[in-house]
Amino acid sequence: MTSSGGWRVLAVDDVEPAVGELRRMLDAAPEIGSVRTATDAVTALKLIQAEPLDVVFLDISMPGMGGMELASLLSRMQDPPVVVFVTAYEEHAADAFGIGAADYLLKPVRPERLRAALERVRRFIDTPAPPAKPAVDSLAAVPVELAGRTRFIRRDDVRYVEAQGDYVRLHTPSGAHLVRIPISRLEELWASASFVRVHRSYLLAVPAVRELRSDLSGGLLAHTDVGDVPVSRRHARELREVLLDAATRGVFDGGGS
Repeated sequence: MTSSGGWRVLAVDDVEPAVGELRRMLDAAPEIGSVRTATDAVTALKLIQAEPLDVVFLDISMPGMGGMELASLLSRMQDPPVVVFVTAYEEHAADAFGIGAADYLLKPVRPERLRAALERVRRFIDTPAPPAKPAVDSLAAVPVELAGRTRFIRRDDVRYVEAQGDYVRLHTPSGAHLVRIPISRLEELWASASFVRVHRSYLLAVPAVRELRSDLSGGLLAHTDVGDVPVSRRHARELREVLLDAATRGVFDGGGS
């Protein structure tokens, strides 16, 4: 929902003079209440997740995660901001409109063209939004930063999650991937996707369980194709009941294969 003080806007461009000039032009528009800037898509995503924003002006060609990838992630949010692409390249226009962008501006941006884009944004904001998707969809794929690149880890590929302080390690057939999010928050987001808490430090994908085993001390382990997950005594009975229910509903069909 738009704030009464004007639109809350984020401008994203890895070229600082370009994002500075865009901010100057946006600051002069009467619809705009505040303008924040970011010089890479990962920082932009963190800002968008941290506070409500109405519009994102987004460059396409950036190191690491590109503008198209970021816009695709935003489209899965429960209440996504309106996206306007600002780029030097014409060839991405069809893809931009295909993922729901309000407009596509070519650099250098002329004042009259920006005015037209703001009018298009107004129509997007004034149009009632479709029914909201479940919040869990916003993390159906998790961005992971690796040596200057951004890789997307599909939730369906995660067998179990291991807590490591304010981070979690996602265990998948392709390896383990560290993400900054508390395990309690991920448990909340992924609860409806068949992930259950089985230990203070572990979250388990129910379809990934192949069998339950006893360890040398008599404790319970949930066996998956990427490793064993310890199950605490207080979660053991609950896990057995969840597994029985999943078996009767066919949740294991194709899961964790």
